[in-house]
Amino acid sequence: MITCKLATIMAERGVRHISDLSVKTGIARSTLTKLWYNQSDGIRFDTLNKLCEVLNCTPANLLVYTPENKTQTNNE
Repeated sequence: MITCKLATIMAERGVRHISDLSVKTGIARSTLTKLWYNQSDGIRFDTLNKLCEVLNCTPANLLVYTPENKTQTNNE
């Protein structure tokens, strides 16, 4: 599972409101809200690039991969 740490990065950078980030990046508030709440199905490279520029971070700072727990079956 890939999750977005936008809320954490914004807090670390002193960006208090999604609307402020929207103005700075030109990214729609609705898009940022979905990323904030991890409700997005994906992210465009241009969106990721703008976020990294404005928040002075890398994609690795924003996106975190955590393997999903899958039940293993034993076919014996």
